Amino acid sequence: LKGVGRSLSSLNITVIGAGNAGTTVAADLSFKGHKVTLLKSSHSHSNHFNKLCSNGGVVQVEDLDKTYSAKLLKVTTAMEDALTDQTDLIIIFIQTNYHEELIKRIAPYLHNDQVILIEPGYLSTAYFNKYCSQKKLIIAEAESSPIDCRIVGNGKVKVLFKNIRNPIGIYPDSRKDEAMKILDELDYHFTLLDSVVEAALHNPNLIVHTVGAIMSIPRIEYTRGNNYWMYREVFTPSVWNLVERLDDEKMAVLKALRLNPLPYVEACKFRNSKDLSVDAKQVFFQYARNHSPSGPTISNSRYVTEDVPEGLVLLESLGQVLGISTKVCSSLINIASACLQVDFRKEGRTVERLGYENIMKIIEFH
Repeated sequence: LKGVGRSLSSLNITVIGAGNAGTTVAADLSFKGHKVTLLKSSHSHSNHFNKLCSNGGVVQVEDLDKTYSAKLLKVTTAMEDALTDQTDLIIIFIQTNYHEELIKRIAPYLHNDQVILIEPGYLSTAYFNKYCSQKKLIIAEAESSPIDCRIVGNGKVKVLFKNIRNPIGIYPDSRKDEAMKILDELDYHFTLLDSVVEAALHNPNLIVHTVGAIMSIPRIEYTRGNNYWMYREVFTPSVWNLVERLDDEKMAVLKALRLNPLPYVEACKFRNSKDLSVDAKQVFFQYARNHSPSGPTISNSRYVTEDVPEGLVLLESLGQVLGISTKVCSSLINIASACLQVDFRKEGRTVERLGYENIMKIIEFH
């Protein structure tokens, strides 16, 4: 492993994705003393990225308890500049819809023994098995971003919330100690799960984004998204019943895979609460009241266009392979597809698309 035999206090890190989380985490890690390159991989957030290019890679950060400026080592769109054999860690912070195409693009620039952290993954480890099978990579998948944040102006970000703990799965399992040697240097309080599959299905967006956004469609379209706060408004008792029924299906799939069938609210509590003795449901609604972002402001937000095809379709497909009924999950996919007139299964993340053999390699390792 690169880095063994030297101090790891300053890592060479490339963050892929110049959006909300990518920019904020890049700034946070740079402020902590790491050498951080920010690689823009899409056409979104162009004005923000152009500002970073023009001001020498300086990000203005409004943190929870302070404001500061962080200077990135490099901001670029050139993969050959951002991904070298000196890169210790690559962090992927783009929408999961684009993971497969990104992994195909970066594959030629990856090197043996590099650690790749996917924030979050939805089982994109299978894509690395599919396109990078000849390289000895270490893949870590997170349940969620360690920092909830937003771009509030060109070159400026605001931190809304920081997870207390950040569960991750590592593949292959035999290299988890090597991975943690690198990842612990980020000071994000990572905790190990049994598998990247567990991390994929404990992604909170699979549950809360999909149910919340689909049930928000009338409110968003009536108000045109003005002054709307999904987390505060939509999770009424009846909608919460829907959350729990979808969560039951997720846990049934996890149980069939001999992984931890942790309820959504318990996973939320573990990430977000210092005191693990408190009621998990109360932790969620405290977050909703005090820390959650506003929006979504459009009915076809990424809460639907990302988390339905990449999350719900994945859950449904795994259920089909395992012989587990996912009626609520399938119904939500049908409703979202009908409302937005998009066939979310057509381009969704299925076992077939990920590759059955690629998934089986992962399952065998856990």
